[in-house]
Amino acid sequence: MPKPYPREFRDDVVRVARDRDPGVTVEQIAKDFGVHPMTLFKWLRQAEIDEGTKPGVSRGESAELREARRRIKLLEQENEVLRRAAAYLSQAHLPKRLYPLVKRLAADGIPVVVTCRVLKIARQPYYRWLDQPVTTAELEQAYRANALFGAHRDDPEFGYRFLVDEARAAGVSMADRTAWRICSAMGWWSAFGKKRSKNGKKPGPPVHDDLVRRDFTAQAPNRLWLADITEHRTGEGKLYLCAVKDVYSNRIVGYSIDSRMKSRLAVAALNSAVARRDGVAGCVLHTDRGTQFRSRKFVHALGRDGLVGSMGRVGAAGDNAAMESFFALLQKNVLDRRTWSTRDELRVAIVSWIERTYHRRRRQTALGRLTPIEYETIMTTPASQAA
Repeated sequence: MPKPYPREFRDDVVRVARDRDPGVTVEQIAKDFGVHPMTLFKWLRQAEIDEGTKPGVSRGESAELREARRRIKLLEQENEVLRRAAAYLSQAHLPKRLYPLVKRLAADGIPVVVTCRVLKIARQPYYRWLDQPVTTAELEQAYRANALFGAHRDDPEFGYRFLVDEARAAGVSMADRTAWRICSAMGWWSAFGKKRSKNGKKPGPPVHDDLVRRDFTAQAPNRLWLADITEHRTGEGKLYLCAVKDVYSNRIVGYSIDSRMKSRLAVAALNSAVARRDGVAGCVLHTDRGTQFRSRKFVHALGRDGLVGSMGRVGAAGDNAAMESFFALLQKNVLDRRTWSTRDELRVAIVSWIERTYHRRRRQTALGRLTPIEYETIMTTPASQAA
């Protein structure tokens, strides 16, 4: 396919053709510039259309039309990705792996970059998986699971320690902990045993000392913050809220809401609080011993912003009673008021209650019958003027 003529060259040829001397034909100018006469006639007609002297589609409108068609095609591809992903993930009997879906969509003509952007997955891991769909670790895991399942099928009363002995005897070696993790994930329990409850897990060691000792008082803003996480069920599953409270005014200075209770939930709430407040260096942030608050990401975020961590004891709700009282209010005023069908519906209700009702309408006895916003406005303004 021949390359198109440069725009500047076309404009120059049209300009010369228009300013040609009497007796000089368009065919002669086309021959002088090495273009076909019909091509030059098309250029002249297009120039008149662009100037508005003749009806037709101008070059600007043509470019907009091409851009509109490109965007329509992109939207159609994105809609197809969402439709196929919803159908794929709704099949309960399939493992929820997105890379095979990306591969099938690419075979149907949808670019990988579009699919990865819509599904919010990185492309490099996908291409690595494409080169090696089954990694060595996954293959080894499958062999171990197969050996354990064979032993469990033969003797259902065996616990994981007996199963790992049978697997080792069959030539598949693994640690006891690995066998327990595989059996737990697959639900292969002893016929005489019971599944361990998550509530029976022993909490990890604290990463901070208890600097509060149940003294929930502060003489100024940004001196003592409290943080905790609560959850509530909806028709779509659980919704988690991590809130950060300033003890000075009982104001919720930062919060984050998500469908999963990961360390990023606590980090996002902390980042929200730091972004909203000034002069937070040296502030004590008191939490319980939840894994989210003991994570490396959260501890790193504390050090990055100059905050000091503090943690209460295990199973002592009173060590964070001031934060528990806020969640009790939220439970009675929002969470338990009705049944929530979607996460977005509950999220809007929580945010509206915190920002509109709790901060600006609900007066508190501990604050002299003022709202948290009124208390901060009245108590901090004279201090700043005196300084």
